[in-house]
This record gives sequence, C-alpha cells and structure tokens, in this order.
Amino acid sequence: MAEITAAAVKELRERTGAGMMDCKKALAENNGEMEASIDWLRTKGLAAAAKKAGRTAAEGLVGVAVEGTRGAVVEVNSETDFVAKNEQFQDFVRNVAQLSLQTGGDVEALNNAAYPGGGTVAETLTNNIATIGENQSLRRTAVLEVSEGAVVSYVHNAVVPGLGKIGVLVALEGSAPAETLQTLGKQLAMHIAAANPLSLHADELDAELIERERAIAAEKAKESGKPANIVEKMVEGAIAKFKKESALLSQLFVMDNKTPVSDVVSGAAKECGAPVHLKAFKRFQLGEGIEKAESDFAAEVAAAAGTNKAA
Repeated sequence: MAEITAAAVKELRERTGAGMMDCKKALAENNGEMEASIDWLRTKGLAAAAKKAGRTAAEGLVGVAVEGTRGAVVEVNSETDFVAKNEQFQDFVRNVAQLSLQTGGDVEALNNAAYPGGGTVAETLTNNIATIGENQSLRRTAVLEVSEGAVVSYVHNAVVPGLGKIGVLVALEGSAPAETLQTLGKQLAMHIAAANPLSLHADELDAELIERERAIAAEKAKESGKPANIVEKMVEGAIAKFKKESALLSQLFVMDNKTPVSDVVSGAAKECGAPVHLKAFKRFQLGEGIEKAESDFAAEVAAAAGTNKAA
C-alpha cells in the first residue's frame, strides 16, 4: 500500500473540497493515486457534497420523538424551505429524532449512530446532500426524561406529524393520571412555542443576558433626568420585569393572560389529586441564531448570464 502523505491529503482536499478523513480514505482505497481518488470521491457523492457545504443552511425541519418517559427533539437544516417538503429529507429527520432517544443530546454521538438500512447518520446525510442537491446539516439535538410522569411533545407549523418549524418538549414528573399529564403538557408546550421562555426559573437566566438588559435599562432610565436613587429603582424594576417575563414558571399563561404558569401546574395537580412537577422544557425554533446570507438576485442573474449588474 502506498504511503498516504499529508501533502497528498491536502491536495485532494483542495481539488475536491471533501473532508480530510474522506480524502485520506479515498487515497487509501486507490493506492495513493490522485485522479482515481477524485473519481472515488465523486462516485460516493462526497466531492459534490463538500462543494455545497459552504452554503448557508438555515431552513429545514425540527423533529420530535417520544417513547415512554423519554422525548427527543432535533434540528436538521437545509438551504431552502423547498427541501422541507422532500419525503427523503422528512424521513431522515424523522429517523434521526427517533435515534436521538438512544444517543441523548450529543450531536457527535448521533452522527456516529447506525442509520436504518446501513451506514451512519453522518454518511446518510452526506448521501442526501449529493442526491437532493442542497447543503444540509444536523445542527442540534436534546433529550428530556422523567422517572415517573410524561414527556409531551408539540410541533408548531407542522409540515407532517412530528416535523415542523418549532418543536417543544415538556417534562412533567409525578403520579398524576396520564390524561392529566398529556393535556397539561400539550397546553404548556403550546405556551412555550408562543411565549419563548428563556429558562424555567428566573434564577437560571444567563448572567450575561441580565447584565446586557441592565445596561439597556440604565441608559433608558438616565434619559429620564431623574435623581440617581430613582434611576437605580427604575433599573431594578426593569430587571425584575424582564426576569418575570422571561422565566417560564412566572410567565402569564397565554390561554388566559393572567395566571402564572406555576399556578397552572399546581392547579392541575390539585384538580387530579396527585403531584405534578414541571421538571424541564426544550424549545427548538428552526434557524434561530443562524445568520442568513443576504442574496442579491439581480447580481446572481447577471453573474449567471456572464454580465455585470450595472450593465
């Protein structure tokens, strides 16, 4: 077997855009021959997939899966919303959500998991990129579990059952009847989808976020021209309001806009005569935090036509 040098791997990467490990494997499979390795990558769809990897993937689907007292949510991105309607892509997201129940909230472990029908999740995704013709990525996953109770899922703007734009998991711990837990869980999940709480409890809010809000509130308060002691009270009042509106348990329930979520949970427990504890939640909104590249359609058309925009 020919020695696979770092220089050869580097050259193959530059010529194909494929990943380092894929290039190394291609060279090993083809006795170090460059052209044969390029063809090998092309036949595997890896070169084509790599060329698409630079494109922004901010569309796609969020998928949920629940099994017993365990639930999972995943986000798989694509370049365009059109792919979300592709059955091959939908099947992939559905299967990945199901696999995530076993691998936990670890993206790397999920990528390395065996995919139904052969290969790994990562290998199947690479194949999907080549066959569908768009960059795609398994962005994140999360799993919630309770020892007793229920994990309830909800998908907002569902394209098909279990797949959509916003996916929510609610973990309810307790011995309340299954019907009570499912009804309460669904209502809370719908609230979470709409209200987008940042944490379960106010004291769990990110410290840096609180400081940013404090700085903004301080600037606003100073503009009032009031004495320093009044400004300080205004800032503290603004922070208290922010915490109350950002933590799930202190938010006002969207269904009546007057009852704190904590009271909704305790009310359900009292009504069924059994303990219910809201343990945790997860909310994935498709594409949140991804910077989408601004496209200039006129410039794209001009480039395709071999002219310039001004002309």
